[in-house]
Amino acid sequence: MVFLKLAIKSLKNRAFATTLTVLSIALSVTLLLSVERAKRAAEEGFTQTISKTDLIVGARSGSLQLILYTVFNMGNATHNISYESYQDIKKNPAIEWTIPYSLGDGHRGFRVVGTNEDFFKHYRFRGSEKVELSQGQVFKDLWDVVVGAEVAHKLKYRLGDRIVVAHGVTKGEGIQNHADKPFVVTGILEATGTPLDRAVYMSLEGMEALHVDWADGAAPTAEKAIPREQLSRAGMKIHTITAFFVGAKSRIETLKLQRDINTYKEEPLLAIIPGVALSELWNGLSYVEGVLRIISWMVVLVGLVSMLIALTTTLNERRREMAILRAVGAKSSQIVGLLVFESALLTVVGIALGTLLSWTLIAILRPWIASEFGLYLVGPWVTKIELLYIGITFIGGTLMGLIPALRAQNLALKDGLSVKL
Repeated sequence: MVFLKLAIKSLKNRAFATTLTVLSIALSVTLLLSVERAKRAAEEGFTQTISKTDLIVGARSGSLQLILYTVFNMGNATHNISYESYQDIKKNPAIEWTIPYSLGDGHRGFRVVGTNEDFFKHYRFRGSEKVELSQGQVFKDLWDVVVGAEVAHKLKYRLGDRIVVAHGVTKGEGIQNHADKPFVVTGILEATGTPLDRAVYMSLEGMEALHVDWADGAAPTAEKAIPREQLSRAGMKIHTITAFFVGAKSRIETLKLQRDINTYKEEPLLAIIPGVALSELWNGLSYVEGVLRIISWMVVLVGLVSMLIALTTTLNERRREMAILRAVGAKSSQIVGLLVFESALLTVVGIALGTLLSWTLIAILRPWIASEFGLYLVGPWVTKIELLYIGITFIGGTLMGLIPALRAQNLALKDGLSVKL
């Protein structure tokens, strides 16, 4: 208690320097915890982009390539798979449901996905969350589309708006547009914070209808073009799809089902377990996590060095204070203990303030971060790793106090009393 009273009075006597020191530590801790929370949200968002899907099946290529173009709308498939193969595998008694995916076209930088109603029924992300519509309805007609939340937000789409799909996947406006076959926006998805927000969804028949009069990848001439009005969803025959998602009746059967699909004789296919592929992909990006962590620790180190500088620069002003303490019987070890205690006290206050500031910012900015960056800052307020960071920061801050304390120990009593005011 004596140390506490002496430390508080001493710190009050240097209120301005004390405030700046606490503030620097608090900001450092805030940044450290915020980066850790953002990293955790990014990892969870990344690995939870798809859930409750046991297998993703596509043409034989690489597992990372397959998951990138199906789940993250990145890259393109090397080949499509025949619709007959999809229908045949779908009959496997171990399969409970499937979601066909047909890719290849884009709309003003966003991926266009051909699928069916099973996508809205079975697709899950972030645990058991399902795809929901915020407005409108699922595509019913051949020329209906449902747009993701980000597509609707950035392109300011509303129900009933007409959109034109571009041939091929482009980052901006397409070179060859299917201008003769516009679609109508009939639904807008709820924001999910996943790549689902950045895609346009239509029926498989709609995707097929776009290319019904194309030959060898070339646009039809005016004479060979089939008018939009002559096409109907019931009359379209689907030839190929890009991939499909599989939900098994029993997860125990997943490995056997994967082996069966990978050895499918009629067509070379690749079935991957999305959880495994996502973990591999995230581990491949672990260097980013390392860089962020290094930056955070550097900021904390700067905060602790600031505290060291503040304690050291004020030490000369406190030589008389030290001398008086020595004169009234304080041992040199007690002087060291007092300064180390002050450092620990400053660090504790800085950590507490930084933690509180981090929680406040997360609580206030959580909705904005979710809508703008797709990062859902959910989970416990404090994790074991954050407690470890706080503990390391406390120990580091306390040890920093040893440097000015040992210097103060060497100050001679006579030297202290001779200081001129």
